Amino acid sequence: MSSADISDPGHGHSPAAWTAVIIMMIAFLLGTIAFWFASMWLIWVSLALVVVGPIVGWIMAKAGWGVAGPRYVPKQTH
Repeated sequence: MSSADISDPGHGHSPAAWTAVIIMMIAFLLGTIAFWFASMWLIWVSLALVVVGPIVGWIMAKAGWGVAGPRYVPKQTH
């Protein structure tokens, strides 16, 4: 497959995608800890972060940090 293939979406290797995933991973970690300690308020905070993660990723993609955005520069492969 050629690196010039524009049909390849990039599989989310962008700052927007990574930021969204990291936020959601932190949310799941907090949710697990909150569940372990039976902290209801922290469970709700972690649930809110799970919802915020994709929204932040979408906003960053619209701001140009997504795979097709003008600010995103993919790494050169060998």
